Amino acid sequence: MPRHARARFGIGDVVRHRMFDFRGVIFDIDPVFSNSEEWYESIPEDIRPRRDQPFYHLLAENEESSYVAYVSQQNLLPDPDGGPVDHPNVEELFETFHKGRYRMHRTLTH
Repeated sequence: MPRHARARFGIGDVVRHRMFDFRGVIFDIDPVFSNSEEWYESIPEDIRPRRDQPFYHLLAENEESSYVAYVSQQNLLPDPDGGPVDHPNVEELFETFHKGRYRMHRTLTH
């Protein structure tokens, strides 16, 4: 059985994309790629991430909009800004922001 990479980030961490100008807060983690084949094939081959690593679901933002992103571990970095994420759904999932991290609502962790 193949060994998979360990998740470097956790739910509530604020991260930045390595290549594209957006940041977000992690709200779910897949231990390996778990999206559609169509989505995976739509990524240009020269920048397509490996499947055998954690993939993160983010409430993401850039200068123009807020959206949900699905990003491989190899393409994420800790966010040096350390500030809160301005996404309209943050308050639905998280209750507090403290020291650069969000804490998920207690009702969602059980």
